[in-house]
Amino acid sequence: MPVAPVEAPAVEPSESRRRLRPWRLLPTPTGTPFTFGYAAVLTVTSLITAYADPALVHALHQGSSTDVAHLVQTPALVLTASALWIAGGILSPYAVGFLVVLTALERRTGGLCTAGVFILGHVLATLATEVPVGLAVLAGHLPDSSLHRLDYGVSFGVAAGLGALAGLLTPWLRRPLLALFGGVLVLDLLAFTDPLTNWGHLIALATGIATWPVVRGRHRARAA
Repeated sequence: MPVAPVEAPAVEPSESRRRLRPWRLLPTPTGTPFTFGYAAVLTVTSLITAYADPALVHALHQGSSTDVAHLVQTPALVLTASALWIAGGILSPYAVGFLVVLTALERRTGGLCTAGVFILGHVLATLATEVPVGLAVLAGHLPDSSLHRLDYGVSFGVAAGLGALAGLLTPWLRRPLLALFGGVLVLDLLAFTDPLTNWGHLIALATGIATWPVVRGRHRARAA
């Protein structure tokens, strides 16, 4: 009696496409409009940093700095302007992290949620590191020059985004990711080269982790 051949189980086209689309790691205008638009702005400011007159670039960075003096005078302006630059240029690790982390987070939670996580990490980590500086100057423990410390870039927002994204990953990905990134931040802090910034990165990462209930709920809503 002939035996009918056993057919292999069909693979859903959508599943195969998801597995074979590595370009989804990068932002697109329709899929991740927030990350794509933000990346375009950062590309322009990075080109200005690379090719404009150094004196002009320094003046722009100084005017965008979230130091204590600027935060007291124009907090909303500098908190926004400081996030329009990438410290270290467009090829820095945080520039790459910006693209990969925010793209992955936006594809899972949407642009509004991703922007909220980024802004929350950027603002909270900035205030948590600069307010103590202002208090220390008032108490006489730091010189007045500390009020004008140059501080700008997207790294706090990226660290918060990574912390939030980790909550959407499986445990076998989440744990090593947080251990690796957190370990690097702790080592940088122990090196004491820039303790305020290093503390800010840890605070931003913790801020992102604190958003897990929100990002998970948003992810479930989008999946449904």
